[in-house]
Amino acid sequence: MARMIKLAWVVGAAVSLSACGWVQEDLSKGLGGGDDDSGMSKSRARTADLAASKVTSIGVNAYLWQAALDTLSFAPMAQVDSNGGVIVTDWYANPNSPSDRVKVTVTILDQDLRADALRVAASRQVNQNGQWVDAPVAAATVQKLEEIILTKARDLRRNAVAG
Repeated sequence: MARMIKLAWVVGAAVSLSACGWVQEDLSKGLGGGDDDSGMSKSRARTADLAASKVTSIGVNAYLWQAALDTLSFAPMAQVDSNGGVIVTDWYANPNSPSDRVKVTVTILDQDLRADALRVAASRQVNQNGQWVDAPVAAATVQKLEEIILTKARDLRRNAVAG
């Protein structure tokens, strides 16, 4: 399982780094008309920036994918499908609260880096008399996970475009 996580991380990093090379290569060529001081048209710069938000060779947005893997790295993975954009964790019990466990599913719905391209669902169970019983998950928990993933994805994109 750890090998799958490392492989997914390496693939995500490679995609991110290849995006940096593509944007940098286009910037150095200065393609397009109406060049400014940098040797590149403003419309071409916007196109390169938009393309960076859609970087994918795995079926879904690479920044969202990597951010989701990073965010869920605390839990063992049950299913990881980069083409379908689905990550499902196995049940995870916090060592500080062993009678409570959670399972998280992240679905990436689009190739664009947008807030509505991400869905997070969580299930929670509590141990009562040796039996795991379903319990409600606070809505704020799911929203917080979505916010963390989106923030990390934006940071990854910002770093890739800048550097």
